[in-house]
Amino acid sequence: MKFGLILSISKALLLARWKQTLVAAVGVTFSITMFITLLSFMTGLNKMLDGLILNRTPHVHIYKEIHPSEKQPIDFESTGHNFISSVKPKNDLLDLRNSAVILKALRDDSRVLGVSPKVNVQVFYNIGAVDLNGVLNGIDVAEENRLFTFSEYVVEGDYQDLKYVPNSIILGKGAAEKILANVGDNIQITTSKGERVQLKVVGYFQSGLQDIDKVQSYVSLATAQKLLGESNSYITDLQVKLKDMTQAPAIAKEYKQIYEVEAVDIQTANAQFETGTAIRTLISYAVGITLLIVAGFGIYNILNMMIYEKMDTIAILKATGFSGKDVKRVFITIALTIGVFGGLFGLFFGFLISSGIDNIPFKTEALPTIKTYPINYDPRYYLIGGIFSIVTTYFAGYFPSRKASKVDPVIIIRGK
Repeated sequence: MKFGLILSISKALLLARWKQTLVAAVGVTFSITMFITLLSFMTGLNKMLDGLILNRTPHVHIYKEIHPSEKQPIDFESTGHNFISSVKPKNDLLDLRNSAVILKALRDDSRVLGVSPKVNVQVFYNIGAVDLNGVLNGIDVAEENRLFTFSEYVVEGDYQDLKYVPNSIILGKGAAEKILANVGDNIQITTSKGERVQLKVVGYFQSGLQDIDKVQSYVSLATAQKLLGESNSYITDLQVKLKDMTQAPAIAKEYKQIYEVEAVDIQTANAQFETGTAIRTLISYAVGITLLIVAGFGIYNILNMMIYEKMDTIAILKATGFSGKDVKRVFITIALTIGVFGGLFGLFFGFLISSGIDNIPFKTEALPTIKTYPINYDPRYYLIGGIFSIVTTYFAGYFPSRKASKVDPVIIIRGK
């Protein structure tokens, strides 16, 4: 049977019951719209939460851990069994040995996107007679900004002042509020060695994690080394960003063996966080697909009723030479037409609503870098929504069309 004739008959049947057709198309449109909107918003939210943690976390964190000596002095003098309790860690510095050599080797590694050295300094913020615990991170300002978007979290002041202004500090927002320090003020800190130093506040840093912002602040690498009285080769941590984050576990093990340091990969450091992200994404997909399946059942019911109402039309078609396959094609064409047009409108409205949500202001003190509600415009979601609209409507039309193809025209006409 000619395809054009099949299309014209399908069109006539669609328009004959246009209200039912419209209801079915609206059902598909609504389900695709909600599928796109839900996934775009949920994955956008996941991406935002990931950014708060993962964007500020190195793919491989290299540092030195202080361990007790494996062999005590008595082990060199005695061949018997020795039982020693309360073993203290060996007297050693926290800096990485041969840090310059390790840094050069890492930067020459083709798998590495970049390396940011860091020096951790334990300090006290002095507020009159009160001392508050704090941690200063001595950073290479340019590399920290390139690899970890440091500037996005500096909510007041210029992050580059840290590099050009001597003895400067960017305070965590929580710490600044506690010690009542404004940009331009001088604050006093005490190092773990008991030395008191004045630093000039050039900005505020806010990560969105309140507990961190109350303690953590930033100074330049040179300032941190000077506070500790160490040379410019003193480095306590190396933060490595890889070109492919999935290689982090294997590369961390490799670095640990080669350089005899502690190396923690991002998957190990954030295992619970990644599990939560995966579960939230799975829930979003499950809800969206459920909406599509429900819409498919609605189309199935509408086509089923249409077949019962059009039994005489089906009988006439078969009596005039249409085969069962032709009748099946007619009703599958009706279903696919509803699916295609309903799906296209659903994708359009889904994008429209997502864009609307994306422009709604979202301001909170905890998330200074977020200005609007997060939306993820990944083309995969639109592709999945389009495919599902066609697949669900195809099967919604296939089963009723099988029933229509088996109708005996003689019985129908005789009954009429």
